[in-house]
Amino acid sequence: MALENKHIFILGTAKFDGPYESTSYTVAKYLAKNNKVYYIENPYTWKDYFREKGQESFNRRKDYFKSSSNGLLDTSIPNLKIVITPPLLSINFLPEGFIYRQVLKINEAIIARRIKKINQQKGVKEFIYINSFNFHYPNIADLTKPALSVYQCVDPLIIDFDLKHGTTSEPIVVKKSDLVVCTSKQLFREKKAVNPDTYFVANAADISHSSKALDEHLQVHPEVAAIPSPRIGYFGNVERRMDFPLIQEVAKANPDKSFVFVGPVSPEFIPDWFYKIPNIHLIGRQPYDLMPSIIKGFDIAMIPFKKDDVSATIFPLKLFEYLGAGKPVVATNFNPDLKEFTQDVVEYCEDSASFTAAIEKELQANEASQIERRLKIAEENTWDNRLKGFSELLASYLVKKTS
Repeated sequence: MALENKHIFILGTAKFDGPYESTSYTVAKYLAKNNKVYYIENPYTWKDYFREKGQESFNRRKDYFKSSSNGLLDTSIPNLKIVITPPLLSINFLPEGFIYRQVLKINEAIIARRIKKINQQKGVKEFIYINSFNFHYPNIADLTKPALSVYQCVDPLIIDFDLKHGTTSEPIVVKKSDLVVCTSKQLFREKKAVNPDTYFVANAADISHSSKALDEHLQVHPEVAAIPSPRIGYFGNVERRMDFPLIQEVAKANPDKSFVFVGPVSPEFIPDWFYKIPNIHLIGRQPYDLMPSIIKGFDIAMIPFKKDDVSATIFPLKLFEYLGAGKPVVATNFNPDLKEFTQDVVEYCEDSASFTAAIEKELQANEASQIERRLKIAEENTWDNRLKGFSELLASYLVKKTS
């Protein structure tokens, strides 16, 4: 039984008009097919307010920051509204402890008041509240009393900003939620130890976008087309997750191949040699809309993540985006659970030697039948298929909670 005709508030971390797709906003769009959904994007702090004042994204929101507003911004989806809260206090600089937790209550009260105001104006008596990985505000459910409170965990805590208070805040929201949903089995195992009502619902992809790479009339992105082939490509953030020693060995062992990295670079994680190897090409950040034309230029798509406790929790969307474009994929074996979803269509590699061997294999055997198999796997891992199960899980827990 899927969830229908319910009011749902989702507190996410992504902006609704951000440059990349996000799990939280994708969930909001899917649930809005059959429910009234209010997506609370990551609230501006006063620091954000003054830093971004005058920018286009700020101007789009400025009238909704007022406490007199209900904060509701329309979208092209009739049942989906964006909720803009008044700016919050900038408090992450404070050390963890009593003072931080007391000031945090002020910020949480501002968010809660916005939710209550919308419910009062819309006559909402019962609603579902989903915290989609915005653990920075762990007590919103306590302040708003939803019929069902859900925590969606989509990533491990990695960056310093999240770690500073997240190691205290996330366990609070995990423990208090009626239902916890995790996007990897490793996260599932961790959270289930805290809350027995924890489930695994894997990430998926919007292959309707990446599959545009199959259009024979689509031109390859000019910056990619200018790079010598064969091109082994990566689309995404170039940062701490990358297995740089492996990339160095593979690039040097394959001087006749181009290794193309398309996406924003975090320089603090990048070794100096990465910029100096002649067959490594950095394209930089590109709009998500151009992703199909970029992937079309890849002979092979790669996911060269390092294998560690953090990477074992990652269920990358790009895996199915690549497959949805019909591309062969070579990846490190950073998450052993992925093979269950891709069968033997993707090459998962232990080291640089097996990575090189997999590249050679895929370059020699990219036949039409294999493309069809990749597309079939991608179609089995779409958001529509995955979120149908998520919706049914919410519906069953709502019945359990309210009966």
